[in-house]
Amino acid sequence: MYALTPRCHLSSLPRFSPACRVVTTSRPPPPPPPAVSVATTSSSQFGGPADPSSLRSTWLHRAWVATGSATVIASLVKSVSVSAACGAAVEPLLGAVLGYLLADLGTGVYHWAIDNYGGPSTPFANNLHALARAVTFTVPPIQFLISGDGSMAAAAHAFVGVCAGCIMLSQQFHAWAHEKKGRLPLAVAALQEAGVLVSRAEHAAHHRPPYNSNYCIVSGACNRALDEWRVFEAMEMVVFFRFGVRPRSWSEPASEWKEQTASIAGAQEVGMQQTGP
Repeated sequence: MYALTPRCHLSSLPRFSPACRVVTTSRPPPPPPPAVSVATTSSSQFGGPADPSSLRSTWLHRAWVATGSATVIASLVKSVSVSAACGAAVEPLLGAVLGYLLADLGTGVYHWAIDNYGGPSTPFANNLHALARAVTFTVPPIQFLISGDGSMAAAAHAFVGVCAGCIMLSQQFHAWAHEKKGRLPLAVAALQEAGVLVSRAEHAAHHRPPYNSNYCIVSGACNRALDEWRVFEAMEMVVFFRFGVRPRSWSEPASEWKEQTASIAGAQEVGMQQTGP
């Protein structure tokens, strides 16, 4: 007889390779910069939630707006008085139109610069009383330099008054372009419908992809030419290749911008349904 010895099958033990630790002296890459929203017209667009107290109008702010408005009105009154004295009509009108168009162009360039490269310390950023203060100190010296009582002097006064007034009030025009039509004063809504002031529909294109158009905020009259000729895109390329700074329009917009875009589109759709057949 043979004794049968059972064969034991032992499972092989797993082998573990010794852990390798790599020591490096290189620093981790810096975190990406926080996304910046440029959809809001408040100064908080460059630094997080707005402080409600920073958005309140003070008596000093109102005083600057009053003095700025007074200088603009004085320029326009001077133009009217000189025009009446010399019998000029066409020249002052042309001067006013040129001032109106230049203000639209200038606010577009500044709006583009603020949206893409601006910060909390940028002068006059979305600030009505700061613009009024600048008008207060700028317009009187220019008015003093305009000499003569002829048609050209009347045109110059009209140009300065209209251009300065539109630039000073451009941020208010911008705010109205973000407001629902039913909440606007009737005169403002009529001016937007006539194309004299930038409308909500006109400015809504600024908050749609690729977020790099329709920067002008007085009437938007210059937007089409600037966008078709890609003026701002060319300026962005010049800044990038010269200084290495990327504009914000090249990056994905923040959620606040998208939410505002959706609300504007929804409001437009509701308005079309209400005014449709």
